[in-house]
Amino acid sequence: MANSRFSCRQIWVNMYGYFAGLCRHLQKYWCATVKGFFVKKKEKQISSAESCFHKEKIVVLRQVLMNESLPIEKRAQAAQKIGLLAFTGGPPAGKFAAEYMKEVAHLLQDEEVAPKIKILLLQSVACWCYLNPVSQKRAQSLQFIPILVHFFEGRFESTIKSEINSYLLLKLWTCYVLSVMTCNNLSYVKELKEHRALKYHLQMLSAENWSGWTDNFAKVLYFLIGFHRT
Repeated sequence: MANSRFSCRQIWVNMYGYFAGLCRHLQKYWCATVKGFFVKKKEKQISSAESCFHKEKIVVLRQVLMNESLPIEKRAQAAQKIGLLAFTGGPPAGKFAAEYMKEVAHLLQDEEVAPKIKILLLQSVACWCYLNPVSQKRAQSLQFIPILVHFFEGRFESTIKSEINSYLLLKLWTCYVLSVMTCNNLSYVKELKEHRALKYHLQMLSAENWSGWTDNFAKVLYFLIGFHRT
């Protein structure tokens, strides 16, 4: 009996340590790559006046995002900046930015949009959802999970190496965004488990070259979902 209690306790300790490590990896990658990619100056604590400033900038960027006469890359760049403002502006800015994420979801579903443009949109979603349960819940209601999972399931028939690499990079970013959404969010875990082919896709992507990333986020997502136990 004592050995059984010790074994259960050891398993719990190991599991806790593993998931704590995953969260540290996500945070490390955010600080080293995503945040560094977007933010050039040190962030300051957001006051109420600064929060209003964030909202004003989001409104301006929203006009660019929603303007269908503009080039799609410019619209995607606006979405990327909205996501950043949603993160740096705190929960109020995140809630305000949520109003425009429906358009981001729509653009991600457009088959004519190039992978490099969709990566900008994914970066927007990653910023918006990072450590924000409210944004994560809203993203789930906007059906972001099936939209993103579709990137793993879609067929890409180009034989041009640069295009193949761009499409692969899109999948790697999708792994990262889903990892951000899924960490400490059981509702995402439950929904992702329903996508039976996802386990196979993550196994294949985990074998890809993840150099330049702080972790193999296909593996991270694989373990967050709990596929290693099935």
